[in-house]
Amino acid sequence: MKKLLVSLAAVVALASVASAGVNSQTGCGLGSMIIKDDSSAVLLALQATTNGTSGNQTFGITSGTLGCKKTKLVMNERASEFVASNMDILAKEIAVGHGESLDTLDELLKVQDKLAFNAALQANYNKIYSSKSVKMADVLDNISSTQM
Repeated sequence: MKKLLVSLAAVVALASVASAGVNSQTGCGLGSMIIKDDSSAVLLALQATTNGTSGNQTFGITSGTLGCKKTKLVMNERASEFVASNMDILAKEIAVGHGESLDTLDELLKVQDKLAFNAALQANYNKIYSSKSVKMADVLDNISSTQM
């Protein structure tokens, strides 16, 4: 009987997901969709804990579900290592909008429209390489936030 009640509660909660809004404090995910009341710190903590511990927030971000916006790029370890090892040559190739290393980065990031992406990187060069001492993590963040 207890399993039946829990299952029924889950079905009711999931059925109401379509009309739910996402809380900007806890982000997107199942916790934000099920626990709509964000009037107390306890409820916000429950939202965030559910979002973070069940792995659904990552799924929502990559799939564009659960109130999440789908990301244009998903950085991966290979892309991070590549950028770290090729910072100087990538800076030059992004500045001109093409090159072998830039093509490799496109492949590692699984970019669909490479010409548009490379043009967007070139147009945002000063934002991506914001200083001479820019760090690899900053370059990756700046690349991922580049709007195409």
